[in-house]
Formats: sequence, structure tokens, C-alpha cells
Amino acid sequence: NRMLQGDVGSGKTIVATVAALVAIENGFQAVIMAPTEILAEQHYAKISALLTGLDLEIVWLTGSLTAKNKREAIAKCGSGAAQLIIGTHAVFQKNVEFKQLGLVVIDEQHRFGVEQRLALVNKGQNNLHPHQLMMSATPIPRSLAMSYYADLDVSSIDELPPGRTPIKTLLVNNARRKEVLNFVQQHASLGNQAYWVCPLIEESEKLELENAINTYNELSAALAPIKVGLVHGKMKTKDKAEVMAEFTANWAQVLVATTVIEVGVDVPNASIMVIEHSERMGLAQLHQLRGRGGRSHHQAYCYLLVPERT
Repeated sequence: NRMLQGDVGSGKTIVATVAALVAIENGFQAVIMAPTEILAEQHYAKISALLTGLDLEIVWLTGSLTAKNKREAIAKCGSGAAQLIIGTHAVFQKNVEFKQLGLVVIDEQHRFGVEQRLALVNKGQNNLHPHQLMMSATPIPRSLAMSYYADLDVSSIDELPPGRTPIKTLLVNNARRKEVLNFVQQHASLGNQAYWVCPLIEESEKLELENAINTYNELSAALAPIKVGLVHGKMKTKDKAEVMAEFTANWAQVLVATTVIEVGVDVPNASIMVIEHSERMGLAQLHQLRGRGGRSHHQAYCYLLVPERT
């Protein structure tokens, strides 16, 4: 029962992959669970690529799978054919059984409730109690208290991979929005990429916040011919995956998004993060969002936009 804490981009996913391989080598199944489909999908793609050439059955299990694909994935989990299972909350639903579950990896553990984590750990058969590895860049106070009282062992990755530069963080009044736009335009035209994060998907009468759809339209017009992408939680999985693939391949230079990209999204070429209405987000959330940048040797910038004070 161990918590692995390390800053965003420090290499926790690699540790999880190696731990899963050790479990599989010893005849057990391993599950890696992530809080969002975007993150789970990135894990699936990344880990599948890392393990290419090994004779492993890696299964993908999320709520958005078609009924037929879901049935097939659940059958493989129950028969033991699936050695490594990667997915979202779907992995601990009542109808999902495992034959020899030996390791449970919970990424961004602060995003799951205690009962949700227990529901997965209790899937062990034949009185097996699976080992549990929880990972987080922003552990919640409860997890830290558990580690203090010895219910939880803690490992820390206290350094970043070589070649990373510290991210420059700037608080910017919304009155200077045009300057930020110009900065993004200059960098995008040089081939760099940027995230532009908004707190809402559509307009709300109660909260007059910049919303993702309006911002996407504004940026598309202001930055033309630079290609701008849009991703949010209400999109279909297939559409989200297409937009993320375009951004990862640098076909789109700017990605307008809601906080669905808060965890796990890894695009090394993206060196600018702009966060609208940053005053409405918690420190952990801002830290996670900022960590999407600074994953290469390029100098990374994080602009925290705040409204004009009246």
C-alpha cells in the first residue's frame, strides 16, 4: 500500500509500468486506473507503445466503449486473458471480475473517493489482497495523514528528468489580454504550441466567465491562419481523441480546453499555458495545469489571467 508522489512530468507512469510488468511476470493481472478518459487513453497509447514486442494482452476498459467491446473486455478480465487492464471508473464496476488481480495502480489518486479505491482493491479473488500503488503530484491531506500514521508507505521522485527548464509563471490582468494573444501568436508561428484553458464549456447567466466555445471562436479569428483546436468534457470520445491527436502531432498549434486536460496530457512541444479566470481554481488544479508545459528544453510560460478589478 504505497503512495508515489512526484511533480508533474517526473516519470510516475514509467514506475507504474515497471511495477505492472513485475506483477504480470509473476502470473498476476495488473490494473491501471485513471480519473478521466483523456488521461486513461494517453496511458493506454503510451504504455502499449513502451511494451511493443512483449507478448502481452493489454485491455482498454472505459464507460464509452460499445456494448460489444465492453463485453469482450470484461470477459478477458474474468478469464485472465487480459494481463494489463487500463481504464477509468469502469474497471471497478460490479460486473467486472478478475481472475488473478495482483496489482492496482491508481493514478491521480486524489480524484477518486475512498470507497471507489476500495471497490477496485476488493476485486482480488481467492482471498488475494492486491498490492496498491497510488500516484499523485498533489496528494490530498488525508493521504498525507495516512502516510504519517503508517497506513501508507511513501516514495518520492524528487527531481525532474534532465533538460527541463523551470516554468515562468505570470499573473496578468485581463486588460492586457491582447499582449498575451500576440505572445501566443509569435510562438505558434515559430512552431511552438500553447494551451488556452477556460473554466466553462458554454455561457452561463450566473457566471460571466470566458467559456471555451466563445474563446475558441475568438482565437480562431485572431490567430488565423494558425490552427486552433477545441476539447471539452461534453465531446464524444472519438472527437476528443481526434483533436488530441492533431495537437500531439502539431497539426494544431493552439488547444482551447476546459480542465479536462488538467491531468496526464503529455505534449512536450507545448510550452505556453494560458489559464482564464485563474482566481476560480484551486492551487492543486493550477499546479496540475501548469505542469502540462515545461516538458522539453524550451522555456515554458504560464499566464494566469485575472479579471480587471473595479
